[in-house]
Amino acid sequence: MLDIFSASSLIVPLIFFAATLYASVGHGGASGYLAVMALLSVAPESMRPAALTLNVLVSSIALYKFYRVKAFSWQLLLPIIAGSIPFAFVGGLISLPSAIYKPVVGIVLMIAAWQIFVRAKHIPAKSQQEPAKAALVGMGAGLGLLSGLTGVGGGIFLSPILILMNWAETKTISGVASAFILVNSISGLAGVLTQNYVLPEGLVFWALAAVAGGFIGAEYGSRRLANPTIRQLLALVLVVAGIKMILTA
Repeated sequence: MLDIFSASSLIVPLIFFAATLYASVGHGGASGYLAVMALLSVAPESMRPAALTLNVLVSSIALYKFYRVKAFSWQLLLPIIAGSIPFAFVGGLISLPSAIYKPVVGIVLMIAAWQIFVRAKHIPAKSQQEPAKAALVGMGAGLGLLSGLTGVGGGIFLSPILILMNWAETKTISGVASAFILVNSISGLAGVLTQNYVLPEGLVFWALAAVAGGFIGAEYGSRRLANPTIRQLLALVLVVAGIKMILTA
């Protein structure tokens, strides 16, 4: 496990960078934090509670920033979280052994990388379709379970789905994703904390970096779209981290 000094000198600036990028599109950044922790060999038992904790902080900031500019939809959010909250808690109750957890997180990171890369230069359609409430609840349940199980807030999957289905305007999707990530992360973290867990020694420093990056990224993202090139580079980092997790399982 990394000591406090190592966390301060290596993980902190990388978490700040990840929080800035993710918050710019309304995300909490859990997959980015997992990538950083994977690349720097943080103990697997510390990764999920740490990622969810940072997710709660950054997604709260993103939600505030996007809601403030009216980039939000209660009609879209409520059915999704109705399905996701209980399943995120259930996922948080499940503790996977390292040999299973690492490949699962590795696959999640690589899927997230692909979704980010595909969405980097996406131009949204001008008109949106009305989604069925049952479809939103079912989608929320599946993403909630994945969120609690892996320590990823789920927004990295929710946003591409909403864009693909053309269910909302891009900035509205960012606002909805931030709220979805927040409630899932809280629910998943509650489940994790009922089990045996280990928080990394440098978590306070990581949290400060995440909050700072979250404010900068969310302020920028709520006013303008994120830079496609930076998001493509982020996708590459996630791929490398995902491969590392799978190979070291």
